[in-house]
This record gives sequence, C-alpha cells and structure tokens, in this order.
Amino acid sequence: MPSAYRPLNPGHDYYGRGTYLITLVVSGRAHLLSHFVTDFGHEASHNPVAVLGHETLSLTPLGKEIQQAWQHTPVIQATHGNQVAVHACVCMPDHFHGVIEVLEPMTWNLGDIIQAFKSFCTSRWQQLQGLHPSTSRPISVATISNNAPAWLLQKIRDHPDEGSLIRNLSKKQRQEYYALVSRQQQPLFDDNYDDTVCLDNRHREAMIAYVNDNPRRALLRHRFPDFMQRCLHVTIGQRDYGAFGNLFLLRWARKLQVQCHRRHPVSRLPYETTDDYARQHAEWESALLNGQTVLVTPGISRGELMMKNECLEKGYPLIHLQKEPIGPYWKPERRRFEACLQGHLLILAPWNIDTLGGVSGAPADSDYSRFHNLNTLAAEICAFYGEARIQKTLNP
Repeated sequence: MPSAYRPLNPGHDYYGRGTYLITLVVSGRAHLLSHFVTDFGHEASHNPVAVLGHETLSLTPLGKEIQQAWQHTPVIQATHGNQVAVHACVCMPDHFHGVIEVLEPMTWNLGDIIQAFKSFCTSRWQQLQGLHPSTSRPISVATISNNAPAWLLQKIRDHPDEGSLIRNLSKKQRQEYYALVSRQQQPLFDDNYDDTVCLDNRHREAMIAYVNDNPRRALLRHRFPDFMQRCLHVTIGQRDYGAFGNLFLLRWARKLQVQCHRRHPVSRLPYETTDDYARQHAEWESALLNGQTVLVTPGISRGELMMKNECLEKGYPLIHLQKEPIGPYWKPERRRFEACLQGHLLILAPWNIDTLGGVSGAPADSDYSRFHNLNTLAAEICAFYGEARIQKTLNP
C-alpha cells in the first residue's frame, strides 16, 4: 500500500536541533493500536487516554507497548550519543502521533531514530502474535517458493534468517518480499512518515495541544458525521472541489459573496476602514441575522478576513474557500474544526485551481492569480442552485 504521507522536507537539516510532530500510519489503516469504548468506570479508569461523555479511547496491548517505547526513546537514543526529548504521544486506532525534540546535533539523523522506533514496534507486534524475533526467525522457503522470483530465492540462500534478509534488500525488493508473506511478517507501519517541522515556541505548543486533543476530535467526528464530512470530489457546476464540513450549506437558496478590495478604489484608504465597507457589512449581517443566507468567501483581503472571522466567532453560516488542497487525511485547525462541529462551516478547496489561468499578467500559480481565481469561484458557487454531486466520500 502506498504511504499516506509526503516525503521528508527537502533541504532540512535532520541532524541538527529541532522539534517535530511525527505521524506514523498502520499499514492498511488497520485498527491495531486502540479502540473507542463506551465505559462507565472500570476500563476507563485503567486507561483514560480521552473521555467524551462515557466514550473512551482504550489502548490495545500493542498500543501500550508503543506508547511506552516512545516514552523510552530518549534513554535508548542516549546510548547512541543522541540527545532527544519526547513531549507528547497518542495511539489512535490506525495511526500514531508523537512530538520529539532533538536537543543537540546528532550523529544519527531523525529518520534513523524514527526507523529504529518503527522496527522496535514491528518486533513487539510480531512477538505479541507469537512470532520469534526476525533476527532468529528462519525463512520458510516452502511457503513462498511457488511464487518467489529467482533473485529472492538466491537472497534467501545467502541470508537464511529474516532479519538478515530484510537488511540486504532494497526498498523495492522488500515490497516484493512482503507481498509474498503473511501480514504478520510485514512491518506494522507504512514505509514513510510525516514530520511536521516546528517553526517556533508557539508552534511547538500547538503541536503538543494537537496530539493531546486528537482523541476528542476523533470522537466528535464520529458523533457528528453529517457536520464533519470529508469528501475528495464534490462537483459544483463544472468544477471539482475537496470538501470538509457541512455539505448541506451548498443547498441554501441564497448565498452571498463577501468580496472586498484591499484599498478603496477612490480614496485609496484601506477598504475595511471606509463607509462603503460599513454599509456592506451591515447588509451581510442583516441577511445573516434574518436567516436568509450563507456567506461565501476565501477571506483574503482584510475586509474579507474580518467577515470570515466574525462568522467563525458568532456561528454564522459560512462557505470558506482555500487554495490548499483537501486530501484523504487533511483536517482543519482547531478553530475551523469547532465551527464545522457546530454545523455552520463548509470548507472547499478547488482541484487544479491553476487551470483557471493567470490574472492581470501574473502567472497562474502565483498567489495573486490564485486569490483572484478563488473569488471567481466564490461567485460561481453563489450562482449555483443545482445539486452538488459527491463522487467519493471518506469518513474522517
């Protein structure tokens, strides 16, 4: 199965100091690390990772092993001369989040540390299933010889135990080998992983808060599926969008676009400071308070952004367009997540926005063109009165 996540950040120094949010995905998105239970006491008191009402995220034996291994990572890495600290972790049913900080320049890089952690998790998973460690596990040629290519049979003759064999296979060869053996002999996690690089102390605290809040968010998505839909392809008119939130907002008969200049075309003052903006704002707010409309905007100029933020704060219905794509595992930040939860927000991200072309001589892939094109799409959505076609929906 291809990895769900992008490659590591090119050009970043993974030997030096830094803090990272690490995400590992269980191969096949299998629910092996934890599960949600309805519990009124005993089990929740033993394993209270997160509680919402009477629902609790309960770690499996494997999840407990992985959590302990992550917390023990600084001790293990110190024996290799690497100084690291871990700040948070959570085992969701089919993936793992952890925050790790590199305290001093290392002889290993971050990828080596994560690979060692993943290898340990795979070993513990296999041991919990009764398999011997790969370093002493003989390879049963008979179980794969009917389908094994000649190169693999030769490798097996040269490396009779699985641990030695795996270390002497290329990435492509490992994938071919794993396709021939049982799931229990395959790695626990996907090959790649996501490593979000921390930008500053505020970002670091946000990373930790995100990890700690993950179970609650998952429970909310489970409880309110109509308001938390993630769809990869929603066709509105002739265009496809990724979407997250309350798709019912597309059915509103009246949709008003919030579009503002950065500066007033006559006075050249910031538009949001002018009487014209005040009049527009009063019209938008009156329509909202009368329950007549949903606002549509990318929230780019200062005036648009102010109105978008007001909708999020006051619970006004809003369709927000963004240039960043919405993929299978994309999630909004907490503020928009909570607005989706309340049912008053739909986030749309057009696929292939650059095909709309450049604006005023600017390249199609420039922010200038993309922002203008998002406002063009907002106008199209306001004029759309048909039924949006959902081609594919993924449960969050």
